[in-house]
Amino acid sequence: MGGSNFSGEEIHRGLNTLEKIVCSVKFTHGIHKELIYLSVINIGLSVSAIVGNTLILIALHKESSLHAASKLLFRTLATTDLCIGLVAQPLFVSCWISMVKEQWSFCRVLNVTGLLISHTLGSVSLMTITAISVDRLLALLMGLRYRQTVTLNRSYAFLTLIWVLAVVGSVIYFHNYQLTLWVGYLIISTCLVTSFFSYNRIFMTLRLNQTRVQNIVPRTQPNVIFSLNIVRYRKTVYNALWVQFALFVCCLPYIIVGTLLSHTELSPSLFLAWTSTGNLVFLNSSLNPILYCWRMREVKNAAKETVRQICFFI
Repeated sequence: MGGSNFSGEEIHRGLNTLEKIVCSVKFTHGIHKELIYLSVINIGLSVSAIVGNTLILIALHKESSLHAASKLLFRTLATTDLCIGLVAQPLFVSCWISMVKEQWSFCRVLNVTGLLISHTLGSVSLMTITAISVDRLLALLMGLRYRQTVTLNRSYAFLTLIWVLAVVGSVIYFHNYQLTLWVGYLIISTCLVTSFFSYNRIFMTLRLNQTRVQNIVPRTQPNVIFSLNIVRYRKTVYNALWVQFALFVCCLPYIIVGTLLSHTELSPSLFLAWTSTGNLVFLNSSLNPILYCWRMREVKNAAKETVRQICFFI
């Protein structure tokens, strides 16, 4: 495999330096076949992400059992996944094709645009999933006050803040790519710690409440109703936990390679590894609709009904 190595310091000097290195004959010579393979894979993932998340958004619109604020968080997550398939992946496919065709000016514009958009959408997804874990904790701790406190307007305001933070964190790339990485590490660390605390507190509280109910409350009809509510709540927690786990598994290789990239020489092999692990992150946008349908029966039924209606009109 051809190509030259470039130091970590060299790719972090300023705006467009990374694009100038990657989008060059010297760097891409010998990896055209791999870039074509990556493009084909991404086209398939893009189509599945668009179709799957469109169905989920329609299903969530029809679903009425979820609290409006909680539904908004899942709709935001599905929207970012849809944008990954609709915008980010086509940009990278076009970038890789421009590398093969040696259209370097086009390549540089597509590469930086794709990075900014994918980093922004990825940050929003991660912070939204973290917000879902906090939302589930608040629902447990606040009880009847939850619906009065966690309102739709407050959720919109919080999501606006998430989008602003994600955009600002990505735009820092224009100043320094290394700084963008550190901001990303900070966001990831904060989200992981927050989610771990939320789920740990949830399961500890559920275990404590279950023990209290068994020891104090007699086995009467109200106790049965209480148990059914706990079962339903526990299911929503596991639904959110599965989505977060899938994102973590898909993002971990990309984070590891990205960390390696910031501390070692950039080579065509490392670039392909970085790009391939990025595909795993994109894969998450196609996996989430499957998880929704697997874990959320109401969403699954609404999605199946939507497919039936589409097939009927066709």
